[in-house]
Amino acid sequence: MHNYVKRGAAFVISCVASIAMAQVAQPIQPAPASSASMPMPSGAMVAASAASSPAAATHALTADDLSTFLDGLVPFALQRDDVAGGVISVVKDGKVLFAKGYGYADLKTRMPPSPETTLFRPGSTSKLFTWTAVMQLVEQGKLDLDTDINQYLDFKIPPFDGKPITLRNLMTHTPGFEETARGLLPASTDEVDLGKYLKSHIPARIFAPGKIVAYSNYGCGLAGYIVQRVSGERFEDYIQHHIFGPLDMLHSSFAQPLPAALAPLMAKGYESASKGKPQPFEAVDPAPAGALSSSAMDMANFMIAQLQGGRFGDTRILKQATADLMHSRQYTAAPGLNGFDLGFYQEDSHGQRIIGHAGDTIVFHSDLHLLLDANVGIFMSFNSAGNEGGAHVIRKAIFAKFLDRYFPWNAPTEPTASSAKTDAARVAGWYESSRRNESAMRVLYMLGQVSVTAQPDDTIVVSAWNDYADKPLHWRETGPLTYREVNGDAHLKFVTDAQGKISYWATDVEAPVFVFQRVSGAKAMGTVGLWASLSFAVVIVALLTWFIGGWVRRHYRRPLAIEAAQRRSRLLSRLGALALFVDMAGWLGLLAALSVSEDIVLQGRATPWLYLLYVLGLFGLLGVVAVVAHAIRSWLAPRRSRWVRAGETVLAFAAIYLAWFIVAFGLVSFSARY
Repeated sequence: MHNYVKRGAAFVISCVASIAMAQVAQPIQPAPASSASMPMPSGAMVAASAASSPAAATHALTADDLSTFLDGLVPFALQRDDVAGGVISVVKDGKVLFAKGYGYADLKTRMPPSPETTLFRPGSTSKLFTWTAVMQLVEQGKLDLDTDINQYLDFKIPPFDGKPITLRNLMTHTPGFEETARGLLPASTDEVDLGKYLKSHIPARIFAPGKIVAYSNYGCGLAGYIVQRVSGERFEDYIQHHIFGPLDMLHSSFAQPLPAALAPLMAKGYESASKGKPQPFEAVDPAPAGALSSSAMDMANFMIAQLQGGRFGDTRILKQATADLMHSRQYTAAPGLNGFDLGFYQEDSHGQRIIGHAGDTIVFHSDLHLLLDANVGIFMSFNSAGNEGGAHVIRKAIFAKFLDRYFPWNAPTEPTASSAKTDAARVAGWYESSRRNESAMRVLYMLGQVSVTAQPDDTIVVSAWNDYADKPLHWRETGPLTYREVNGDAHLKFVTDAQGKISYWATDVEAPVFVFQRVSGAKAMGTVGLWASLSFAVVIVALLTWFIGGWVRRHYRRPLAIEAAQRRSRLLSRLGALALFVDMAGWLGLLAALSVSEDIVLQGRATPWLYLLYVLGLFGLLGVVAVVAHAIRSWLAPRRSRWVRAGETVLAFAAIYLAWFIVAFGLVSFSARY
């Protein structure tokens, strides 16, 4: 969810409340790197596709060259982005080619991370082990990818339009669930309970299964629970016995808290290196979605097994045919773009067939990439979020430069389409992520909307991304509703519905874990942001005017000459405006808190505040009735000036808009399913 949510919360605070925030970090000098490298003969480069030929490789993928490359890149990146430390492992042709730790696993002791023994938290990369467990049971005939999952559960997931969810839907993140984050990172490991969590956090279904991709931690939790029920073993024990054991992953566990033998080996996690305060061990519920703790060398063993079709040394965790199925495309949001295999998402680039998965907790940030045809894998994990961008920038930059160095590629030239001007105007508008919640805090996801704007040169700009110079990316149409990044290789495609209207767009800039769906004009951020801000400003001005006016009248002893009924109406109107102000200010306060700390949502601490805000929302709606009634009375009453009547009318219209806003964005939904 979660940086996406924080970005939306910060956006509304900056726009409505005009709060500027700056953060200055003092990076520390990285420690010397610790390493464990095994030289490996370099193999021939993978043949190019017929569409276009890669440039000749200028660097052989060897342990020595990797050490030169990464030693020159990673320490500088850690210092620049205020990250304490990290580990990287690279495998090739069934062997560990490179493994190294950088910076610090513990800032207090200045202990560098060991790739063999130091544990990091790979976050959602953990899901790959859950999906592998599912495929093991599919291979044994105990699970079927296309059977209603309710047959494997001891509770029911309601159908959507009569259609059930299958394991194939779960593995491609297309079950149609809304986003749910409450309790995802509970405050204590004592609160972790897979079955209890799944039964008490069933998300609403907002899409038909198999149609729209919307990344779901809950969906992976369901898959892990099915593994547990069908195998007869606790999920953590199943993974230990059937994956960790066969792969000699001696420094890996899904257990929360960690076993006594592994706990001392856990790297400390930090918000940033400059802050230097270690964060508590992050509990994850549901565990199958992200609770793994593992070392870089253990993750190397897992990559080797996946690249070798399930084989590791003399043992197998999957048959070759099962691994091939797991690594085959099952879903794509738009033809020609990367999509989902079974659990892995596709990252094809530089003429290479690539699958992988990223993972994030609050403080740990990781990536795993498998170049299937080159038989190469790379894993990296960092123990700090760092400064703005931080670990997110580091891991993307490392992999991009890794591909450029060892798999250089000349992308084909694509001329601009003749329909560029017409289509740029056609696709312009506001879009929202399919990974959203519609039961509670809808306003939060509204703030995450992105705009597509047509430019004078017939390109388009999408507000979601900037380049490294912090300038917005421009996109040029190269085919019908198909765009390519100007001076780049990323693609973006718009998809139409049966009537030919723009439905959503998808891109390969990021992992293909959600799409952006078109938003109607009334609920578009460009419209709502303007009118909600103006309406709220009118309420504030009205309250200030009444307060100042009252003080002036008392000072000069000039009582307001109106009838008793009108005086009562006026008082109720003032109280109504005050109720609106308190409700809107309360939501702004919650959003401000979310922009500072995601724990409020992830630990479920937002629930009591939500209910309080829902009650305030009801009072706000009643207040709107009072404001409108008084505005009408002002026009009917004698001796009211035109300025008073105009002011009451403007306030009434502002109140009506805010009433629509409260209802339309669920500020009175009384749902705590978020």
